[in-house]
Amino acid sequence: MTEDKKKFLLRLDQDLYDRLAQDAQQKNRSINAHIEHILEESVRGKSFEHRQITGQVVNGKDISLDTGLVQVSGIYYRYLTSDNSIAEKATQYAIVDAVGNILTLRKI
Repeated sequence: MTEDKKKFLLRLDQDLYDRLAQDAQQKNRSINAHIEHILEESVRGKSFEHRQITGQVVNGKDISLDTGLVQVSGIYYRYLTSDNSIAEKATQYAIVDAVGNILTLRKI
């Protein structure tokens, strides 16, 4: 840890902490790094994709396993699955993150 980072006490509800810890583990981050990432994202301007696409549902049939692309609103994006599994044609996915031209999909 660098010396220029501010240290302070943060109190969280146990349920919120547990959800953050689970999400951090899925993203291979420490809880501290995950909270810092969330805070950084909240103060940085979000992209058009993040504002307009996050939360939408994608059908597996709109995902091309061959090219690694997913079609959303007529535009093709690269994608990752939140659990690093191979996308399934018969499954629906929620778009949980959008960074540039890369969407993160979570199985519903």
